[in-house]
Amino acid sequence: MKSICAVEGVQAGGVRERKYGLTLIRAEGSAAGVFTSNRMRAPCIELMMERILSGKLEAVIANSGCANAYTGKRGYTDAVQMCTLAGEFLGIDPQYVGVASTGVIGRYLDLSLIERQCRTIAPLLERSEMAEDLAARAIMTTDLLPKHALAVRGRFRVGGICKGSGMIAPRMGTMLAFLYTDAQVDAATLQDILRRVTRRTFNRVVIDGDMSTNDIALCTATGESGIMNEESLESALEECCRSLAQQIAGDGEGATKLIEVHVKGAPDEEGAAAIARTIVASPLVKTAVYGEDPNWGRVVAAAGYAGVSFDPYQVSLWIGEAGRKIPLVKEGEIVVNLQRAKTAMQGKKVIFELQLQEGEGEATAWGCDLTEGYVQINGRYTT
Repeated sequence: MKSICAVEGVQAGGVRERKYGLTLIRAEGSAAGVFTSNRMRAPCIELMMERILSGKLEAVIANSGCANAYTGKRGYTDAVQMCTLAGEFLGIDPQYVGVASTGVIGRYLDLSLIERQCRTIAPLLERSEMAEDLAARAIMTTDLLPKHALAVRGRFRVGGICKGSGMIAPRMGTMLAFLYTDAQVDAATLQDILRRVTRRTFNRVVIDGDMSTNDIALCTATGESGIMNEESLESALEECCRSLAQQIAGDGEGATKLIEVHVKGAPDEEGAAAIARTIVASPLVKTAVYGEDPNWGRVVAAAGYAGVSFDPYQVSLWIGEAGRKIPLVKEGEIVVNLQRAKTAMQGKKVIFELQLQEGEGEATAWGCDLTEGYVQINGRYTT
């Protein structure tokens, strides 16, 4: 199976009617969540920030097409009602239903539509690839592809589905991520692991520098494998989330290329992450990658304004995959062969590696090129 339905104790389903979709996932266990840091967060985020404190989930309901954001008291009541509907049709306590929304900001939910869709989906939940694919597709907005990931460690698994294509910036982008494991872990430990993993994966994706009002990642541990090893669980969850993060970056609105930036030799990991995120966020870097223009000066310039101290004349920069890296700068000396560098930019993935020689810190961030397609999608998003 692709991901979440490979996890013991998880059933899923979904339906999509034009731009309006609904996903239901049933899985009982200890739970954790991370949320957008946008002060204009949607009512469903406010609700989940309260309910995740119980450390338990039995199901998730998520809709697409309407973000239910900037909708005030009515929006909060509607988010509660979504949980009530899922609880009613699944026969569980709505207090333990997670809720998420994605779509246009400033519009109210069509609860009659959501109720009808929920009534349709609930009896059809199952543990299958088809059911999981329906669930993943139902939460898509401008995504071109559904996103799945699975990591296996011995007898336990970690699986995840997510959506995300635009309005993506550090500290989570417009993404809904639903993660599941059959490892046995308490809620407090799972929360600590999820926070650390999110910092190294979802928080290092930049599509356009805009932060969503609705970002959410929920993780539920069914415990059905009976296995608990914190180190192995963190490794598996990071593998799963890294794959989803890369899929989000590669499916950026209008994107034609995935950008990956490795920063090494920084004073610490946070410094390395700040530089990597700044580079992938740079519109000038993004447009150069789109045009396959080896304007490497834009990369070092972006590194220089990331707010991290380093000696610019000790910097080395390469482009290309490991084993086929082409040097652009070596310890401050320009060594670029422009034609070879241009050739390295012609694939679907462009990788930069930056070495600072300031310490042991290293980090990776992901983004995509900036194309005319991004403007076309977002210039007509609501009309």
